[in-house]
Amino acid sequence: MAKGDKINFSTPSGFPEFLPSEKRLELYLLDIIRRVFESYGFTPIETPAVERLEVLQAKGNQGDNIIYGIDPILPPNRQAERDKSGETGSEARALKFDQTVPLAAYIARHLNELTFPFARYQTDVVFRGERAKDGRFRQFRQCDIDVVARHELSLLYDAQMPAIITEIFEAINIGDFLIRINNRKVLTGFFKSLGIAENQIKSCIGIVDTLEKIGETKVKQDLEKEGISAEQAQKIIEFIKIDGAVDEILDKLKHLAQNLSETEQLSLGVTELETVIAGVRNLGVAENRFCIDLSIARGLDYYTGTVYETILLGHETLGSICSGGRYEELVGVFLGEKMPGVGISIGLTRLISRLLKAGILNTLAATTAQVMVVNMQEDLMPTYLKVSQHLRQAGINVITNFDKRPLGKQFQLADKQGIQFCVIIGSEEAAAQKSSLKDLKTGEQVEVLLENLAEEVKKRLT
Repeated sequence: MAKGDKINFSTPSGFPEFLPSEKRLELYLLDIIRRVFESYGFTPIETPAVERLEVLQAKGNQGDNIIYGIDPILPPNRQAERDKSGETGSEARALKFDQTVPLAAYIARHLNELTFPFARYQTDVVFRGERAKDGRFRQFRQCDIDVVARHELSLLYDAQMPAIITEIFEAINIGDFLIRINNRKVLTGFFKSLGIAENQIKSCIGIVDTLEKIGETKVKQDLEKEGISAEQAQKIIEFIKIDGAVDEILDKLKHLAQNLSETEQLSLGVTELETVIAGVRNLGVAENRFCIDLSIARGLDYYTGTVYETILLGHETLGSICSGGRYEELVGVFLGEKMPGVGISIGLTRLISRLLKAGILNTLAATTAQVMVVNMQEDLMPTYLKVSQHLRQAGINVITNFDKRPLGKQFQLADKQGIQFCVIIGSEEAAAQKSSLKDLKTGEQVEVLLENLAEEVKKRLT
């Protein structure tokens, strides 16, 4: 770079960074999510940001989303190091685009060290090679839980997922939301009953999954492009639009299964859906928090049973704020045995971006500090430090102002950071072992003995 050239220090497109107030909000939400996950017995893990490309492409080609990379070829003076590591410099690597496929590889790598069913959570950053735009990022934090078993996994794990979703979003207090539940076997079974060929079903499910984005007419057109007749396409539209209360839809599905041909898979899907719904109710999830929606398909190839999408009522244009489902064969790709799993995912970075823009959430104060001990005179700094430590030991977050400046300026600095209280100690207060406590929210100022200061702050904190 030539001397005098300016460095472009703007963030790369699609890679977010956060102001303190935004990062504090993310950490606050992460703490809620973590507490709920752990209350159901999920344990934390972390997988590498970079995986072998063949691992990421093992189930369902995500080529459009993957951010590719190649292992760097080491310079000649490190040739021996490269040879020792076994790296050739040409093995394809890529950044992980979700947590589920890396989880499958993780289980395969640690099979004999884990206890099954294995229930884990992750809050890692993932990467997608998407076109960056408002609310869509190339790097974002994703909060996932999955339960994976060897051979068989109870459907009650599927039922737990809506209970977990409900607890998280009620704790975050973002308003009314609805968890839409379906079962891929229901869709697959219905398509089979219409005489749709096995090799067409996956593409049909992918098209159905776009209904809300592209509309009914375009879905019909796309189905017909796949070789589905106009009559079949119409029946598919009518099927996925079946609505009503949960029990009404289950009754309609049972009736269909009894009156159509080739409905073994449809009947199995309805039975599974009924079991999951019963479990959701037994877990105490309110009826207004969930529904059956036959248009929910989840586009990824690996889902085989229960699927979920969660929407924020009144803000449906935000899209799904939490989604997931059951898979049967994903882990088996690496191990060659049946290892069913079920999981959900919250794209937290995207969610925060959308909720802030919609005014549903607000950022937090820029600092965690609740109190500022102001600097009235330099010779009292030993007192300020002792008082600050006393407050911290009582569980109060404190900033000690080391720089002497006009008192009004110190109040402004505290207020700008969202600090509610200022502790003021001059020579007279220090001699009397007292302080003045100023509430910047109300403007009230009271005199407090230093020995009672922590108790008084705690009483007044809002």
